Amino acid sequence: MKQDAISFKRVIIDYKKLNDQVLQLLVDRYPDGYDDRDIISFRNKDYEWVDCVEVRTHDTIYLVKISKRLQTAMEAYESDVEEEDVTNELDDSEDSMLPENEDADFQPEVDF
Repeated sequence: MKQDAISFKRVIIDYKKLNDQVLQLLVDRYPDGYDDRDIISFRNKDYEWVDCVEVRTHDTIYLVKISKRLQTAMEAYESDVEEEDVTNELDDSEDSMLPENEDADFQPEVDF
């Protein structure tokens, strides 16, 4: 069966309703942001122009309505993910500094 013959679920979504999965897909697909070539324009049921960018999963095509706020949300999400990665790396490096045979909760006795 050809890829074109497979039927995908099609979802139009506003940036306000993005979940982390779709936001991650957007950041992965457009790491440097999107430009005019990436924008899909169409008229909705009220004959208003809608601009979207597309991301896909194995069974769904998402058309995400674009706006200035979408770009800001993507940048904020990417920044949060990068901060989380750095925090995890710091936690891992602190753990590696502990002696291997000693418990991390070990506290020496101190006589006063």
